[in-house]
Amino acid sequence: MPDSENKTSPAPFSFDDSPIARELADLTSRRKALADVHVEFDGTTRVLTVSNQKGGVGKTTTTVNLAAGLASVGARVLVIDLDPQGNASTALGIPHSADVASIYDVLIDEEPLADVIQTSPESPNLLCAPSTINLAGAEIELVSKVAREHRLRTALDTYLRDNHMDFVFIDCPPSLGLLTINAFTAATEVLIPIQCEYYALEGLSQLLGSVTMIQKHLNTSLHLSTILLTMYDGRTRLAQQVADEVRTHFPETVLTTVIPRSVRISEAPSFGQTVIAYDGQSVGAVAYREAAVEIVRRGHQQKSDEGAH
Repeated sequence: MPDSENKTSPAPFSFDDSPIARELADLTSRRKALADVHVEFDGTTRVLTVSNQKGGVGKTTTTVNLAAGLASVGARVLVIDLDPQGNASTALGIPHSADVASIYDVLIDEEPLADVIQTSPESPNLLCAPSTINLAGAEIELVSKVAREHRLRTALDTYLRDNHMDFVFIDCPPSLGLLTINAFTAATEVLIPIQCEYYALEGLSQLLGSVTMIQKHLNTSLHLSTILLTMYDGRTRLAQQVADEVRTHFPETVLTTVIPRSVRISEAPSFGQTVIAYDGQSVGAVAYREAAVEIVRRGHQQKSDEGAH
């Protein structure tokens, strides 16, 4: 018998064993789980300010996509765009040219919040109080105003008396000026997005110090409720190290869900959409929808824990 007939041929490569196939299978099962998900809202309004003094951490991206993710499971959500750049307004498809009634008019001229809110074309459950370029001067104009730190809170409280919302997200500028202080004073929860990259924790102690200062002087009910890890690249050891370090420091507040680096997430705003609307089946959209569901469930859990004590 010739030698060639005795040789064992190598096992054929199976696509099912490849990393790409495993990722696809995982994504498919996550999509199915989300399709079957059912969340309930208990009628209370959670007001979260999304803040990080470090720029480029996915703050606005996180705000609009969590809001869209929550709206997709039936929550009524209001996004307040407090960043003069107006990126949250853009991503939600909301016009915000200089002549549009905006959050600037609420803060400076005490216009009712109801008069500036627009509904996002993505969902009737998704509302936005837009920012305009006028907001860039609001920091200086607020200095001389009466109750300058409480103006957003007053407007929001008045609005919520007549209009029920399950969630309010406030997107802050990446600095601790009067706009961010207004956001902290109006909110009960702080959500911090942290990118899984070098220097991720830099500046975080300063931000937490600011939260403590606001708690002490302006808003005793404010607390850090949620940290979301963004821009996670599972192929790098650094991303895993950063994630582990953040979880070690803040074991109670870090969401299990992490947001991966994703081209789709980056592309969506240029189409005036969230990634949920732009490509709802993509890995980035799935991750944000999972994070949204986790935020709801954690809120229920915290409430039941408080009730037990």
